[in-house]
Amino acid sequence: MNSSDDDYDAEREFDDVDEDSVEAKVWQLLLLINPGDEETALQQFADYREAIEDADEDGIEPVELIGRVIDWRSGFMVDAHDLRSLVQAIDELCSRWNLAVDWNGDPDDDGFFDELDAAELFSMAYDRLAESGYTLWAWEADGDRYAGWMTLTRDGEPLRELATALGINLRLGSEVS
Repeated sequence: MNSSDDDYDAEREFDDVDEDSVEAKVWQLLLLINPGDEETALQQFADYREAIEDADEDGIEPVELIGRVIDWRSGFMVDAHDLRSLVQAIDELCSRWNLAVDWNGDPDDDGFFDELDAAELFSMAYDRLAESGYTLWAWEADGDRYAGWMTLTRDGEPLRELATALGINLRLGSEVS
């Protein structure tokens, strides 16, 4: 079976999903964080479904599984003290849409991070992406980590509604503290 067969099977199975189900909401969220890239959203949805099958039913938190299936493709989770990885993750997301964040310095320079913290980096990226019609979001991750994804700015309200429905504590990248 090839990848297109897997995509077809996942798409066909999705036709049976109740529109008010958690799965339907996850699908809608994946579409929002993969603007214009339904193929990636479909693959991530198939990965999400597989992760649900393998997870302990009592401890399933949709955002944890979503975080795993999107990591370094459509979102990120990085250690709160690893500012270099935070910049790399945001840069990786931006590259999907041929965007770049002007970090007001060179993140490859060892001294770049001396006077910055994660909140300042999130805010800087949020402001730069807003200029191009994108929004950087942060969501609360377990432990000492930062997590986030990007959407088109126009999709902010639907994303907030889905996040609330899925129990995801979501905030704008400019509101990270």
